[in-house]
Amino acid sequence: MPRRPAAQVVADLATALTGGASLPLGIRCWDGTAVPGPPGSPTLVVSTPRALRRIIYARDELGLARAYVSGELAIEGDVFGVLELPDALAERPSLTLDRGAVRPLLTDLLRVGVFGRPLPPPAEEIRMRGLRHSLRRDRAAVSSHYDVGNDFYALLLGPTLVYSCAYFATPQTSLDDAQVAKLDLVCRKLDLRPGMRLLDVGCGWGSLVLHAAANYGVHAVGVTISVEQADLARRRVAKAGLGDRVQIRLQDYREVSDGPYDAVASVGMAEHVGRAQLPVYAAGLHSLLAPGGRLLHHAIARGPDAGAERSDARSFVNRYVFPDGELQSLAEHVGFLERAGFEVRDVEGLRQHYALTCRAWVANLEAGWAEAVRVVTPAPARVWRLYLAGAALAFERRRVGVNQILATRPASQASWPLRRPDWSGAVGGG
Repeated sequence: MPRRPAAQVVADLATALTGGASLPLGIRCWDGTAVPGPPGSPTLVVSTPRALRRIIYARDELGLARAYVSGELAIEGDVFGVLELPDALAERPSLTLDRGAVRPLLTDLLRVGVFGRPLPPPAEEIRMRGLRHSLRRDRAAVSSHYDVGNDFYALLLGPTLVYSCAYFATPQTSLDDAQVAKLDLVCRKLDLRPGMRLLDVGCGWGSLVLHAAANYGVHAVGVTISVEQADLARRRVAKAGLGDRVQIRLQDYREVSDGPYDAVASVGMAEHVGRAQLPVYAAGLHSLLAPGGRLLHHAIARGPDAGAERSDARSFVNRYVFPDGELQSLAEHVGFLERAGFEVRDVEGLRQHYALTCRAWVANLEAGWAEAVRVVTPAPARVWRLYLAGAALAFERRRVGVNQILATRPASQASWPLRRPDWSGAVGGG
C-alpha cells in the first residue's frame, strides 16, 4: 500500500480529534504535501511530527499551544481563522479519540514518528512555586508577564503604553485615541479635581497617573510590583516634569498604608488578586479611601457564555501568560465590594471595546513582527500572538467580559448626582 501524504494524515487526525468537524483552514506538512482549505482561509504549517505528538498527548488547547510556541506549528494568514480549531478543542475539554476513525491512521502515525515518549514543554511554560498569592509568589507571577521588556510592550501597545481595555467612539477610532479616551473616562468617573490624592493600584507604566496629574491637577501615587514597569514609569514622570505631583512605587497593594486617598483606581489589576484574596483586596482599598471618596474597579470577568470551566492549571493562559490569574463573574465582583463596605453606584460593560483593543494589539504585533522577535525571541512573540487573538475571540463570543464598577465609601455628608452624568466628554477636568 502506498504511503499516504502527511498532510492528509494530519487532516484525518484533526477530524478525529474534533469529532468530525470540518477544518476552517488548510494544512501543509514537513514532506511538502498540502490539503487546501476553503478559499481565502489560513494555512496551518506542520513542520515536524513532534507537533502531532504534543497534540496526541495533550488533547486540549495546551497541546496545540505547545506545538505553536515551540515553532513546530506555524500560521500563515489570518491567525483568528486558525483559532477556530483550538476553539473546537476547548469546547470539548475531555476529548476521547474516536478509535474507529483513528485505527486506519495508526500505521501512518507510527511511520512518521508521532508516537513515543511525551515531549517536554517549551521553556516558556511557567510553573509557579510557593504559597499561591503570597507576596513573593505574586511578585514572581507578575514579573513573568510584565518584565519581558519595555521595548516589546511599546511595540505592542503603542505610545500610550496602556495595557487595558480602550474606549472606542467607533470601530474605526485609532487605538491611541481610544486609550486616551479610556484614561479620561476613568478620571471623569472618579470626579477628579485639583489637589485631590489619587491612588492607582497596579499602575503599569504610569499612564493613568500621568494623565490625571497633567489634565486634572491631582497628586497621584501609582504602585506596581513589576520592576521594569516602575523603572519606565518613573522616567516618564520625570520627562513630563510631573515629579512634584506623581510618585511611582515598587509596592504591593497590600503594603500601601498612607491613606486616606480621595480616589482609588484599580484598572486591570484585580485579575491577579485571586479569589481567596479578594476580600483582603476590597477591604484594603476601602480602608485607604476617604469617606465619600470613589473607587473605579475595572476588571475582566467570566462571561455568561463561558461554558464549562476547565481547570486553570490546564489552560494556555495560566501556563504561558497569566500564571495564577483568576476570573470571577460580575456578580462576584459587586458582591465582594459591597461586603467590604462600598456602595456600588454604576456599572458599565466594555466587552466589545476589549475585543477591538485586542485586535488592535494583534495588528501592532504583526506589523512589527520582525522587531518583536528581535527584542523577545520568537517563542514569546508567538505566545502573545496566540494569546491576544484568542482573547479577542473570547470577548467577541461573550466567554469573558470586562466591566467598570464605580463605587463609593459612604459618608453622611457626601452627595451624589441624582442622574447618571455624561462621562464620555472631552479631556480635562479642572
